Amino acid sequence: MNPDAAKLWRAPPWALSVLLAVLGMLGPFSIDTYIPAFSGIAAAVGASPAAMQQTLSAYLFGFAFMNLFHGALSDSFGRRPVVLAGIAVFTLASAGCALSQTIGQLVFFRGLQGLSTGAGIVVSRAVIRDMFPPAQAQKVMSQVTIYFGVAPAVAPIIGGWLFVHAGWHAIFWFLTGVGVVLWVSNWKLLPETLHVTHRQPFNVSNLLRGYWQLGSSARFLLLALASGVPFNGMFLYVLSAPEFLGTHLRLAPQEFFWFFLLTIAGIMGGAWASGRLAGKIPPKQQIRWGFTIMLLVSLANVAANLLFAPSPWWALLPIAIFGFGWSLMVPVVTLLVLDLNPDRRGLASSLQAVIGSTANGVVAGAVAPLVMHSTEALAEASLVMMCVGLVAWLYVHKRWPEIGRHVVHHG
Repeated sequence: MNPDAAKLWRAPPWALSVLLAVLGMLGPFSIDTYIPAFSGIAAAVGASPAAMQQTLSAYLFGFAFMNLFHGALSDSFGRRPVVLAGIAVFTLASAGCALSQTIGQLVFFRGLQGLSTGAGIVVSRAVIRDMFPPAQAQKVMSQVTIYFGVAPAVAPIIGGWLFVHAGWHAIFWFLTGVGVVLWVSNWKLLPETLHVTHRQPFNVSNLLRGYWQLGSSARFLLLALASGVPFNGMFLYVLSAPEFLGTHLRLAPQEFFWFFLLTIAGIMGGAWASGRLAGKIPPKQQIRWGFTIMLLVSLANVAANLLFAPSPWWALLPIAIFGFGWSLMVPVVTLLVLDLNPDRRGLASSLQAVIGSTANGVVAGAVAPLVMHSTEALAEASLVMMCVGLVAWLYVHKRWPEIGRHVVHHG
């Protein structure tokens, strides 16, 4: 961490947590805000459903691609300039989306949004580890996880309300306003947390060496899979919400909020528990608890969907419990990833985000459309994605038993 951390932020630690959390939620929030307006936008600009899907793909592709560079740039030029530049581009791109008259223009500006929003989540993780010792960092990471998990659930509610009451352009004007507020907040409040002695030279050979060092590390890749892929066991249901809630559970649109409410409660509960456990039990034990909860509830979900007709009375609960298990373990795994190579935390956060967002993109573009027709298929796909993360963690646990073994204390 930065040796001068105590002098950089005089306000309470929770205030920095809120600033970083809102920064981190910008990416997932921007993905889902406009989803309720898909059909309205398609009708307004004369686009086919396939063309509308390109607006999502362009965003996710831009997000995944630029995530490779946000962290590396922040390791060289500092955290603050990368954050401010990213928010500025996002704000201009959001205004471009609002002013778009054709589907081609919308795809272009959505791609630009995707290229910029990753700066928030990638750099905020690195800032946490710059500023806090391990146990305190776990508490802050847990608070950030609450917002990160809440964003995909809250975004469609806000987007749907804006679409109904003010039209689809209002959604992107809203995101423009969010960008302005975030830029001003970070310009006034966010300190430069990368110590001058920790800066990496910015040149191609040094960058490629860093990518190779991390990309060829089995420990890094497996930990990134363990943190990034299980999220999709829950995200799959968010992406499939209109079909899952409307068609299978026969809920009216105004009743959808129950799903989001329960899921948010699960995520917030798990992240709160993760923060409370920081410094009290070994990280490895906490990860084991998280995966055990996800595995048991995923198996129960598959069994229930095979045995019973889908009903809102029970079908929403497993997703909320899954969210609890995920947010209990993910702050810990994320910190283990960042601490594998302390000199390149920005780069590690970048590559971790690439793996997570690539998984999200595959699920949004390929998996969700394949399985949303059936509650059994949704439950089975959710179980499979959780198992990818579980197998990755079990291999790390077996091959490098020392990782996450000791309790991390404050100081």
